[in-house]
Amino acid sequence: MTGKKRIAMIGGGSWGTALTKVLLQNNNRIHWYMRNRENIDFIKKYHHNPNYLSSILLDTGRIAFHDNLNDTIREGDILIFAIPSAFLHDVLAAANICLKQKRVVSAVKGIIPGHKLILSDYFSRVWNVDPVDYCMITGPSHSEEVALERLTYLTIACRNSATAVEIAHLFRCHYVRTAISDDVAGMEYAAVMKNIYAMAVGIAHGLGYGDNFLAVLVANAAQEMKNFLHSVYPVLRDIKCSAYLGDLIVTAYSQFSRNRIFGTMIGKGYSIRAARVEMNMVAEGYYAVQPVMDINRQYQVSLPIVEAVNNILFKEGSPAVEFRRLSELIN
Repeated sequence: MTGKKRIAMIGGGSWGTALTKVLLQNNNRIHWYMRNRENIDFIKKYHHNPNYLSSILLDTGRIAFHDNLNDTIREGDILIFAIPSAFLHDVLAAANICLKQKRVVSAVKGIIPGHKLILSDYFSRVWNVDPVDYCMITGPSHSEEVALERLTYLTIACRNSATAVEIAHLFRCHYVRTAISDDVAGMEYAAVMKNIYAMAVGIAHGLGYGDNFLAVLVANAAQEMKNFLHSVYPVLRDIKCSAYLGDLIVTAYSQFSRNRIFGTMIGKGYSIRAARVEMNMVAEGYYAVQPVMDINRQYQVSLPIVEAVNNILFKEGSPAVEFRRLSELIN
């Protein structure tokens, strides 16, 4: 691609809204896709998203809004996807335009449940996106803190370093610092795993376990994640880097972590259904547990924390019993 790149944001949730703020901060014009026409009309009139991060004022004069996905894809050279992984395939089902010549940027931290694929594999196998044209954005980062312009570090992972640098430049501003990496699959699997571990921390918190136990739980989660990444995608990586360990820590401990909040509800006795209904945002970890268990059948990595969460969420296991058992397995 040459010349000025046209940017399209696909997704009107909290992360899509926060990243749109950053893109506009850098004087970019963007195309923005939302399914709900009423939300588009509201933002045009009042200059903020009525449902997510409503404190952010948006320069709508530099936004071209779309409620037609094909129009959005047609207009964008760089497509940024910020739709929860559980719903992404259904949203893309409406697309009939080839993505092959596009830069595809995933701001999704999850796994496509029906396909059991991380996003890089999904876009490559299902949408024929060239791996050198695919990037993923990872944290540690919560959209709420980006909205507040609190200092945030993002890592852009891509097999092509020039593409990674190009995308990193789009998001760099006075409160966002960026780095690049080529460990696409490793960072995507880490992003999937940390959501599950954050739910585990939330369950433990809801059960009344204190900070001493939670610290042990997170330390064991980091080791468990390291072992899983090494088996699934064995390359040289430093798990202590912010894109791995930092993202795990912020998701496990932050007040903004929807996965921890969801887990806390379960630990306090909410039913799965009640917890899902009460949350107005998606806990990606819920949809990742069973695919990770399925993937791990091939690798047979010891994942006692993931297994405990799976037993609680999908096998009617008692949170108290499962964590009592888990406490005997970790140290």
